[in-house]
Amino acid sequence: MKDMEFKQCIVVRDDLKLSPGKLAVQVAHAAVMAFEQAGREASTAWKKEGQKKVVLRGGTVEDLYRLRVEAERMGIPAAIVVDAGLTEIPAGTVTALGLGPAHKKEMDKLTGKLSLV
Repeated sequence: MKDMEFKQCIVVRDDLKLSPGKLAVQVAHAAVMAFEQAGREASTAWKKEGQKKVVLRGGTVEDLYRLRVEAERMGIPAAIVVDAGLTEIPAGTVTALGLGPAHKKEMDKLTGKLSLV
């Protein structure tokens, strides 16, 4: 049933210009952190459907925080990733936002205007 599809979106900051490896790690952190906040229904359905994920460009740290507020208002799990500062960026740098898993229709309302990485 297509109207009940679930997906997860990871939104990364454009302004940091992270290396590909660093970006991959931040995306992984965001995916796990957001998944841990998801309810049982969403996480179970998402896993059965193949764990669809999309990585999107999110602008600045302020853009990520605004998106998190909107996600929380919509009931979508949202997790901000803050880097430990062990490699290429300072400790405390916000790098990504994990969203969902949540219903695809709701996620598209929230992230539909963002472009793919």
